[in-house]
Amino acid sequence: MEKEMKKKISIAFIALIGIVTTIKLAIIYYNANFNPYALSSFCSVNDFIDCDGIAKTTEAQFLGIPLAYWGLFFYAFVFLMLFAPKLKNYKLFKFMEVFKNPLDYLASLGLFAFLVSMILLCLSLFEIKKLCVLCAFTYILNLLIGCIATDFKNGGFVHSIKQSIIDFIDAVKIKKYLITFIAVMAVAAGFLTYTRISFVFAPQVKRQLEFREFTQAKHNKYAVEGNILGDKDAKITVYVYSDYQCPICPAQNIMMHKLAKEVKNIQIIHKNLPLDTDCNPYLQAPFHQGSCIDARYAIAAKKQGKFWEMNNILFEKKPQTEDAILELVKNMGFDLEKLQEDANSFDTANKIKEEIKSAYSQGINGTPATIINGEVNVGIKSYNDYKEMVKKLGAEER
Repeated sequence: MEKEMKKKISIAFIALIGIVTTIKLAIIYYNANFNPYALSSFCSVNDFIDCDGIAKTTEAQFLGIPLAYWGLFFYAFVFLMLFAPKLKNYKLFKFMEVFKNPLDYLASLGLFAFLVSMILLCLSLFEIKKLCVLCAFTYILNLLIGCIATDFKNGGFVHSIKQSIIDFIDAVKIKKYLITFIAVMAVAAGFLTYTRISFVFAPQVKRQLEFREFTQAKHNKYAVEGNILGDKDAKITVYVYSDYQCPICPAQNIMMHKLAKEVKNIQIIHKNLPLDTDCNPYLQAPFHQGSCIDARYAIAAKKQGKFWEMNNILFEKKPQTEDAILELVKNMGFDLEKLQEDANSFDTANKIKEEIKSAYSQGINGTPATIINGEVNVGIKSYNDYKEMVKKLGAEER
């Protein structure tokens, strides 16, 4: 009994550390996803050791519940199991009598938690390519709980798992506990279904799901031809400032095409904001090299009535030289000689200069950006956000 008591005290101490750690992780998760004014946490040291960065990924949750909350539940349950022999004497916790061998349960749970931890560690290192040191610390705690609870002289983990299964089967043979178990599982399933569908606790997952259609698309299936995107005599004009070498601008470009297809009374007008020192005097160092020549050819294509065809090919292929552009469009029906002449004309250079100046004068210094009814938005929004914005101005579903 003395040995068992020492085990329980050790496990209780580890579980307490686990609770404190997971509470801290929960705070980090909340700040990373819900608090735009939060400072970086102490364990976000660089690009690799970055707790905040991991908290913002889809892997930071399971079934819509943050992993920090799962961990908190686990360590709280460990505490509950440690006091099962005493708690079963109280009416409210009478059900604890089904846990005949608490240490075996803890050994099994500790082993399971550690195996899950190793999967999470692999995701962290090889998929996300970041490490959360607090998470890694809990992985060690999980292993310690399992090892301390296990009686290695009496079958080790194998015995603990078998004993836990036997205890569980014996428990559900009792009708009232079977009904209770089914009811608890039904409530849990309903709650997890809600969190998985709504992602109320995991907004980063909801955002990524909303963007997936556009960020993972290899081609713009909503692409149009000509110089007009939307309705010619539209009441609402959406100005889009883009850079053809911008990583996220292609996704916004597809969003704008889908918007024009699904909503009427709007027109999308593209404006160039190349973040390239070749034509942008506001930049101090090279950035999106090649975007100036791309912008030149987009403007030149418009003179031949093929702006949106050129726009889409530039976003999809991201050419960085004049030769690369000409090679891409050689079979697209352009007058290549005139296209090259217009792209390198003074008028085209001047137009780009004016569009860059206009963007900066309105507080736009990055891409993508939009101006809708005079409201400037720098950065990309979800498709539903754009749709809601134009609908409030009077746009309607087609």
